[in-house]
Amino acid sequence: MEAHEKLQGVVHRTPLETSSTFNQQAGQQVYLKMENQQKTGAFKVRGASYKVACLSQEEAERGVIAASAGNHAQGVAVAARKRGISARIFMPEATPRAKVEATEGYGATVVLTGESFQEAYTAALLEQKESGATFLHPFDDYDVMAGQATIAVEMLQQQPDIDTLFVPIGGGGLISGVSFAAKQLKPDIQVIGVQAAEASCVYNSFYKNGPEKLTSVATIADGIAVKEKGKLTYPCIQKYVDQVITVEEHEIAQTMLHLLEREKTLVEGAGASALAGALYHQHQFESKQAGVIVSGGNMDISKLPSIYQAARPKQAALV
Repeated sequence: MEAHEKLQGVVHRTPLETSSTFNQQAGQQVYLKMENQQKTGAFKVRGASYKVACLSQEEAERGVIAASAGNHAQGVAVAARKRGISARIFMPEATPRAKVEATEGYGATVVLTGESFQEAYTAALLEQKESGATFLHPFDDYDVMAGQATIAVEMLQQQPDIDTLFVPIGGGGLISGVSFAAKQLKPDIQVIGVQAAEASCVYNSFYKNGPEKLTSVATIADGIAVKEKGKLTYPCIQKYVDQVITVEEHEIAQTMLHLLEREKTLVEGAGASALAGALYHQHQFESKQAGVIVSGGNMDISKLPSIYQAARPKQAALV
């Protein structure tokens, strides 16, 4: 695929790891695609890099604008710096200082505005109209989806026997790209989307059993805390994704702790959600070789006590 070729040497080919602990609990072989070890600590740099690489020279000269609360911001900043173009990233005022400094460290100009992502997003769109810069949407863009699709290409190269993919869903950019690429390479593969139960807009739409646009979301998986599905991503999800499931907050928290305790791996809530689906809902699927995307590891360490509390009431020790 073109995106896969274009991103060679631009992003890391992250490892595909397995764990006897998780294999035992899931009752099958589980392969973890460690995108928490990607540049910037998350998969987002793939889509941003491919999108920026596809810009015409005229578009590049006008620079890029994005809105983000974290991972997308850093991905855009890295991609823009590599091409030598300017990037302005609008982020909510409450964004942790570490994420702001990381984005600035990659060379982008950060504009802190508003109390929420939606307010930062609105401000970014207004700026884009005035400046003529290219807006880089975090998920609702075909080039961004194509960049994220490279994860599936790598996984099936690393382990062709994978028969099921567990993929987290926020706005849908990751699963849209991954499901499309996986089905082209291996038509009989199952693709399972995983959402936080407290941010289940895609799940509701997929099964038509709840509101398709949420008024609020509250989950420790902040990277997939999206109120509304993407206009471009959702048709891809309908066509290429086999099932969508939800995971509870305690399941996400327990998975984060298990990754930290057993695998010595720090993973954010969104990054742990797909593995939570494979570990706690494996009875719903016929699968022997599961591939799981660990999408990111940019977690604020200060949140560890709250993660522990979220997991503790229903803490289930692994054998």
